[in-house]
Amino acid sequence: MASSTSNRLLGLILIVALLGAGGRTLWLWLDTPIERVSIRGDLNHVSARYLQQRLTPLIQGQTWLSVDLDRMRQGARAIPWIRDAKVTRRWPDALTFELYEQRPVAWWNDDSLLNSEGEPFRAGPIKQVGELPNLAGPQGSGPEVLAWLDQLRQKLAPLDVRVTQLRLEARGAWRFQLNDSFWVMVGRTNSDDRLKRFMTAWQRGLSERAGDLRYLDLRYPNGLAVAWHGQSAPVEDGDNSEQ
Repeated sequence: MASSTSNRLLGLILIVALLGAGGRTLWLWLDTPIERVSIRGDLNHVSARYLQQRLTPLIQGQTWLSVDLDRMRQGARAIPWIRDAKVTRRWPDALTFELYEQRPVAWWNDDSLLNSEGEPFRAGPIKQVGELPNLAGPQGSGPEVLAWLDQLRQKLAPLDVRVTQLRLEARGAWRFQLNDSFWVMVGRTNSDDRLKRFMTAWQRGLSERAGDLRYLDLRYPNGLAVAWHGQSAPVEDGDNSEQ
């Protein structure tokens, strides 16, 4: 009886060993180098060639079963212009990257772009992104500047003008540019009242001389100052300027 039990135990051990050896052999057979990469997604600005050049270093030396898909995803998300990514294996030796591109809504601090959440991302080699406003502000102020741009556009909609630049200075003062032409200094406080003053002046005839404007300064309690091209000092219409 003891001999029979020992034989059965030995048989089980041999079966487990064979299965283990077979499983390892199967793993090694399947875990081949990654030979192909496919890219999918709604891509409007970046090209497949641009992405392949940046994905290639991620997959060099990787094998199909051993590759860390989460690491691949994080690496893909670090590529400029990529907002999110999904990575899947495809039999027998391929990876598929499904990429989600950033949607730029403005230039940011001259060398970056902002997405719709006010998050900056690097422009990289992509320079043709359509006609976008140029925004600037301190680090982390992207959402605030983008929200103020939206409010500014709504307020100025009756004037049929285009906000081409908007700046938030380090001390909290606002200024913006209209129609790629002249600047409007708003300052830090009472922005609603100051914008109403500008709109009134614009509708009462200032718009007719828009081509001669250099900048307008709204930082006055009850007026504004206008600087014309060819003049060294602005023409004041109101009390002394304030911030």
